[in-house]
Amino acid sequence: MDFAFDARTEELRAELTAFMHDHVHPAEAVAAQQLAEADDHWSPPPVLEDLKAEARRRGLWNLFLPGEHGAGLTNLQYAPLAEITGRSPALAPAALNCAAPDTGNMEVLAMFGTPEQRERWLDPLLDGRIRSGFAMTEPAVASSDATNIETSIRRDGDDYVIDGRKWWITGAMNPNARIFIVMGKTDPGAERHRQQSMILVERDTPGFAIERGMQVFGYDDHDHGGHAELSFTDVRVPASNLIGGEGDGFAIAQARLGPGRIHHCMRSLGIAERAVELMCARASERVAFGKPIAEQGVVRDWIAESRVRIEQLRLLVLKTAWLMDTVGNKGAHSEIQAIKIATPQAVEWILDKAIQTYGAAGLSQDAPLASWFAGIRTLRFADGPDEVHKNALAKAEIRRQTR
Repeated sequence: MDFAFDARTEELRAELTAFMHDHVHPAEAVAAQQLAEADDHWSPPPVLEDLKAEARRRGLWNLFLPGEHGAGLTNLQYAPLAEITGRSPALAPAALNCAAPDTGNMEVLAMFGTPEQRERWLDPLLDGRIRSGFAMTEPAVASSDATNIETSIRRDGDDYVIDGRKWWITGAMNPNARIFIVMGKTDPGAERHRQQSMILVERDTPGFAIERGMQVFGYDDHDHGGHAELSFTDVRVPASNLIGGEGDGFAIAQARLGPGRIHHCMRSLGIAERAVELMCARASERVAFGKPIAEQGVVRDWIAESRVRIEQLRLLVLKTAWLMDTVGNKGAHSEIQAIKIATPQAVEWILDKAIQTYGAAGLSQDAPLASWFAGIRTLRFADGPDEVHKNALAKAEIRRQTR
């Protein structure tokens, strides 16, 4: 069993670590100031374009995407790189053109898009000229069951007409999110997993409306385009905007969500590592009852437990990435579910202890911990809630044991 990264991964890790140290981390305060002073609340900070240009110059671009359209890395090679970007979640993924939801949308277009769709939408996404959204979750139904969606996609001659409502559409408030992949029902009478289809809708299409931005624990997440509630009222798009065929939507969603889930977990490890750094620094400098709180047994217990949990998670994430590379996403399904269950819960726990170590400052805008906590707590819903993954994982385990 070889635990070392290969030469290509080590080369990219060194380059990315230097980029983070020299450019990304110094830009965090600049970005925060630019966002605070901006006339347009939802546009990205101008410093992000500088970071993108530097990342491209260093060859740190589209690292998430395997094959001809991306950097050609495997999941196992990309995993430690995504972890590094997670250390600055608001800037680094976007600087490398590796931010959700664009990553999943690019994967969908690369795997299932027509040549025309790829030329019109995938190419500008790969080039970082536009952003995108993925519209699946709906307010009126339990979206933990994707077959519940009610948005209608109806064929009318050479067009499809879309009616429905979506919410929690990440990145949609960013005016540069020019294209949305929308999941709806083309045939409500078909077999349960063949009712859904996916279709491309441009932002300026008549009948498409952004109803409001949404908050997470009071944060509007404007630093990465926010989250929006959308409405579709007689939205008419060409039939050529359909991705794949009618009834392929559920299968495409599952193909999209597998890599998306592991990418979230990879980046979350980076957040956890930085949280431990902040916790240790704060514990060493704060004095209570005559000694640094780093000498308090309870704080040392938190730090030790955090290290153990990170190391456990990293091994599971790397195993999952290796399985995805060797036996495919379907063969790694149980491991993908396992990391999606374990990672947000563990990182949430670590952030909670870091906040506790910081004291009241950990709840404020003077530290990033509270906003990271809100984001990680959200991850326990994103791409499927804990309970759905646990149920599916248990069913698979029961089948395996009874065999």
